[in-house]
Amino acid sequence: MQRRPPRDIDTLLAVRAKGRLLIGRERVALLEAVMEHKSITKAAEVAGFSYKTAWDAVNAINNLLPRPAFLTRTGGSHGGGAEITEEGRRLIRAFRRLEEKLGRISTAIAEEGLEHEEDLLFWGLDLKLSARNAFFCKVAKIVPARVDAEVKLKVASDLAITASVTNASVRELGLTLGRQCVAVVNASSILIAHSGTAKPISARNKIQGTVVGRTDDKTASEIVVDIGAGKTMTAVVSPQGADAAEAAIGARVLAMFKASHVILAAD
Repeated sequence: MQRRPPRDIDTLLAVRAKGRLLIGRERVALLEAVMEHKSITKAAEVAGFSYKTAWDAVNAINNLLPRPAFLTRTGGSHGGGAEITEEGRRLIRAFRRLEEKLGRISTAIAEEGLEHEEDLLFWGLDLKLSARNAFFCKVAKIVPARVDAEVKLKVASDLAITASVTNASVRELGLTLGRQCVAVVNASSILIAHSGTAKPISARNKIQGTVVGRTDDKTASEIVVDIGAGKTMTAVVSPQGADAAEAAIGARVLAMFKASHVILAAD
C-alpha cells in the first residue's frame, strides 16, 4: 500500500495545516485503504493501524480540511462503511504527485554522491526544507539550448544562482519567468577559495561571503558562509582545502559550485 520506490535516500513528505500534521505517508496509505475496502476496520488492519489510531487519523484530516475527506455509515458488526470523498481523492493525488517529485530530487542527490545524510533531513509541503543549502528563488531568466537550459535564479536583490537543467526538467517543473522554486546545492559540491584568489575555475556560481562558522574533524571541514540577505551557505571540504582558503571566522571567501550541481524543486 505504501508505494515507496527503492532508492538510496528515503525522503519524508509531511503536509501540515494550522501547525498540525494533516497527512503523511502512513495517513495517505490509510485513506487509500479506506477507498479500496470501504471500511475503517479493514483499512486499519491493512495499513497497520489500531482501530482507534485509524479513527483519530481520519478525524484529524477531516477537522483540518475545508470539506471532509471521508464519510462514514454507522451500523453493522464491522463498524459500518466508509468512503473517500472527492476532496479526499484530490488530497491523495496531490500528495502522491509531490512524493514522486521529491523522490526524483532525492535520487538525483544520491547519484551526485551524498556524503552527509544530514544534508537532506526533511522536506515538507510549502517547501519548508531543512537541507542546509536550500534557497527560495524566482526564475529571472531561462536560456534554452538543444539539451540543457541555463536557468538564472534570483535569491535576493543582490544574490543570484545559475542552474543547468534539462529542457525536459524545465517543462516538468513548469519553470517560467517569475516562477517560484527552490534551489538545492549539496554541501560537498561547494568549493571554498579566499576572495582575493584569482584562481581560474569553470564554475558559473561564485558567491562572495564571510565565514561565520567552521567545524573540523580528521577528514572534513564544515564551512558556514554568510552570503548576505540573511542567508548562509554551507560547504564541506577537506581540512587542507579549508586551510588553503584561509577559511577562518571572519575571512572573506568565495563559495563556488557548478550550475549542474544545482537541483531545482517546484511545487
